[in-house]
Amino acid sequence: MYTFRSRIRYSESDREDRLTIEGLLDYFQDCSTFHSEDLGLGVKYLREKKLAWVLNMWQIDVKRYPQMGETVEIGTFPYDFKGFLGYRNFWMTDETGDRLAVANTIWTLLDTEKGRPATPPQEMKDGYVVNERLDMEYLPRKIAIPENGEAKPEVMITRHHLDTNNHVNNGQYVKIALECLPEELRVKRLRAEYKKQAFLGDVMCPRVSEENNIYTICLNDREGKPYSVVQLS
Repeated sequence: MYTFRSRIRYSESDREDRLTIEGLLDYFQDCSTFHSEDLGLGVKYLREKKLAWVLNMWQIDVKRYPQMGETVEIGTFPYDFKGFLGYRNFWMTDETGDRLAVANTIWTLLDTEKGRPATPPQEMKDGYVVNERLDMEYLPRKIAIPENGEAKPEVMITRHHLDTNNHVNNGQYVKIALECLPEELRVKRLRAEYKKQAFLGDVMCPRVSEENNIYTICLNDREGKPYSVVQLS
């Protein structure tokens, strides 16, 4: 497993001086990046091999949001590989070791030259030590899309939405979805399913549905096909 310690920054906090859900997601995403970099399996390695890990889904369950200035520990490990799929858990704890949040993710290893899934090379399998998965509720990868939804203003994809793979970063979909919701919503569970990549100049057309305080946001293209489905409750 891989861990690092950090302190919640003012820039990551909301109006109540607590870490935001998008800030939590960024910590988890950074943790997996640090893990790969320290193993020599990071961005440079993937570029040379013409490979990329593409995220299929997030599930983040939050027990408590840490306060601004609070010291936390973030951890991750892979718990399974199946063909071109990789499965990875995350967690965040406070200084007493109390678990603040846990997460499950599923990734696809993509051959960027051929544009299709690839089996992990042996050095990747040797580098990532598989652990037993965390004790948490594991929900299905796919999120049911409601038939109806309220249309929200379109979002043009600009440079700040992009990551090193030149497509929209995983966390940016969540940030766009959050802008469609009531400001007072305190998210206890985040689910995100990624269906296709969005690039510079693309336009997202959000549609929002709500049932029993569960919000489902479909981030569609102009033809109504989803880039991503985000569910917040």
